[in-house]
Amino acid sequence: MIPGCILRNTIYERRYTISSFVVRRSSFVGCFLFAVLLYGCQCQLHKDNRVLMGTFVEVASADKRAPEIVFAEIRRIEALLSKYKPESEISRLNKTGKIQASPETFYVIKKAKEFWQASGGAFDITVGPLVDLWGFTEKKYRLPDKESIAAALKLVGSDKIILNEENYMIEFKTQGMKVDLGAIAKGYVLDCASAKLKESGIKSCLINLGGQVYALGQKSARPWKMAIRDSRGKGFKKYLELEDKSIATSGDYEQYFIRAGSRYAHILDPKTGYPAESGIVSVTVSAPSGLIADALSTAIFVLGKEKGSVLAKEFPGTKIEDISENNDARQQ
Repeated sequence: MIPGCILRNTIYERRYTISSFVVRRSSFVGCFLFAVLLYGCQCQLHKDNRVLMGTFVEVASADKRAPEIVFAEIRRIEALLSKYKPESEISRLNKTGKIQASPETFYVIKKAKEFWQASGGAFDITVGPLVDLWGFTEKKYRLPDKESIAAALKLVGSDKIILNEENYMIEFKTQGMKVDLGAIAKGYVLDCASAKLKESGIKSCLINLGGQVYALGQKSARPWKMAIRDSRGKGFKKYLELEDKSIATSGDYEQYFIRAGSRYAHILDPKTGYPAESGIVSVTVSAPSGLIADALSTAIFVLGKEKGSVLAKEFPGTKIEDISENNDARQQ
């Protein structure tokens, strides 16, 4: 039996085994999202915000207990999964290459490996060394040479993660490996937070975690309204209505740097070691599970529209809400 929020999320599991994703995902509306989502609301909403997991978190609910429940759950999971917290299980794993993890950390790593397999390696949490090499970890961006990228690629591959179900032991096969859960942890946190809200009898809440959203229940007997940002222009491209679903967007327009007129975004292709060049500028995915929406948006961004659409069909209740393409994704 697995403690925490895991068992309560079994309805969101795929019909069969999946695998691991990685690379960090950019948000789609950020802290401007709620001004759109809550516009015209006739109900009294209790709204609060915090800076957690290195991003802006907003919570809105008719139940005044909701914000603190959500923030407490985010802090709990962040203490386990954040690579930026020295005492977290992920930081210790990256430092030592082997830990006996909590059931929840083990679960997330296992799901990540499943997404890796399902995506043919497009989603891979072991891109940590590449993320560091390109300077995205510390926001000190640089263009690595081919030799450095080739060396870092030797440390990449979720098949190099050994999982022992009996004692929750996680071990790296290769010294120097690192995992980065930036493309799956937020989704898992949203699932846990929504489960806590339901456990407390709260039936309606909107959580915006750095641009990834979970819409619990309805707002004033109607679905919550979402807005998808125009990745290259101003304003919004599309409006959605969600109920008991999560929405996540991966794009090249928030975490990137420019060198010699070329754009280098933070979503890396685990096979080449370079920023993904699938022709996608941004992709928005909705799913019953935050974890699935989070991971799939990254995988599709790396795979491209055709292969990504095939992958999305493997997950019941999942939909690609929007894809923006560019013939040269590195152009400004």
